[in-house]
Formats: sequence, C-alpha cells, structure tokens
Amino acid sequence: SKKEDFRRYLEKSGAIDSLTSVLVGLYEESDRPLESTEYIKKFLGGQQQQQQQENDKLKKENDELKSRVHELNKTIETLRANLKTA
Repeated sequence: SKKEDFRRYLEKSGAIDSLTSVLVGLYEESDRPLESTEYIKKFLGGQQQQQQQENDKLKKENDELKSRVHELNKTIETLRANLKTA
C-alpha cells in the first residue's frame, strides 16, 4: 500500500531514527522548553549543519586529490618524454 511504502521510505532514509532520537531527547529533558517545535528544529538543524561541514570537508579533500592526480599525470608525461629522448 501507499502508506506502507512511505513508512519503508522513512525507515530507509533514517527519518524515523532521527525523529525518535529527538523525541526521546525532548522526553528526557529535565527542563522542557516551552516551544517543543523549536527544540525539534534546533536538533534537526544541528544535524544538517554537521552534515554540511562533513560535505565541505569531503569536497576540499576531493579537490586536493584531483590536484595531486593532475600533478602526478604531469610527472608521468615528463618521465615519458625523458625516456624517449634518452
């Protein structure tokens, strides 16, 4: 059914785990906030920020590796040229 497919989608994507974690955290708060929705937004927003930082880190690493590959390819070309003239 459509509902069952959607439930499986939420489970696979980790949405159920994230929502459960934030709701358990809210339940365990000794000093519960007046605005529960703000607590939930803050929690989920924090995860998004962490994920963005990880994405930025991986993009930087990818750029550095691409640069290194380019340098190594130039070195290979130079060595091949030297072998031809030797």
